[in-house]
Amino acid sequence: MTRRVPVAGGDICASYREDRAGGPVFVKELDGAPAGFFAAEARGLDRLRVDGGPPVPAVVEVTDRSLALEWVDTGPPRSAAAARFGAALAHLHAAPEDRFGGPGFAATVPLDARSSDDWATFFARARLLPLVRSARDDGSLSAAGAAAVEAVCDRLGELVPAEPPARLHGDLWSGNLLWGADGRVWLVDAAAAHAGHRETDLALLALFGAPHLDRLEAAYAEVAPLAEGWRERQGIHQLHPLLLHAVLFGGGYGAAVERQAAHYL
Repeated sequence: MTRRVPVAGGDICASYREDRAGGPVFVKELDGAPAGFFAAEARGLDRLRVDGGPPVPAVVEVTDRSLALEWVDTGPPRSAAAARFGAALAHLHAAPEDRFGGPGFAATVPLDARSSDDWATFFARARLLPLVRSARDDGSLSAAGAAAVEAVCDRLGELVPAEPPARLHGDLWSGNLLWGADGRVWLVDAAAAHAGHRETDLALLALFGAPHLDRLEAAYAEVAPLAEGWRERQGIHQLHPLLLHAVLFGGGYGAAVERQAAHYL
């Protein structure tokens, strides 16, 4: 009989360490998962596997309600690991992409699969505006907040410097960084992986905080410097996760969206 032990790390899913004949694996399960949910995560993990990029657990098995991954022993967050990760993230972002966009999921919310040659068009039409409509319709975002985000969408091309498409994790908050006992930082939960603006991943790390973020950012900049003013633009990229939280959880997230958008008008 396969031995299973509940572990942390599944976020919205139940998660386990499962001891199999070939060794332990990490298994996450979600009853009633949206169609294609775990397949999207497996595709995202494979998409992030690039030479010189952060390590990504191997996909062992995918079903409609579960995903099994290579087991990674964890350790404490360390400054040196953060610096190595920052450099590796810059290499990931440099992986070639043809167009902005890509299908996937943010939590259990399907991401608009439309792509574009222009980042501002993609980010407005495929990321921000669909969530604005949902949040306004369910009452978690005021009419004034919706209008503020729509006004930012109209100005994205002038607010954010144009860059070629970068290969992104897409949901890079600190909970999706796995600090390995091997001294490396692994990427997990990649269902939102897509081609976007590289400032987006860094803005997501800053939104909820990450261990040794200053070392991570400095190491990233040594490999691939960001355009001047990137810190001041982080709030633009953070509108997407804040809108997602407004749709999923309500509360004060709608007001946070309104304040954030108004800052750029």
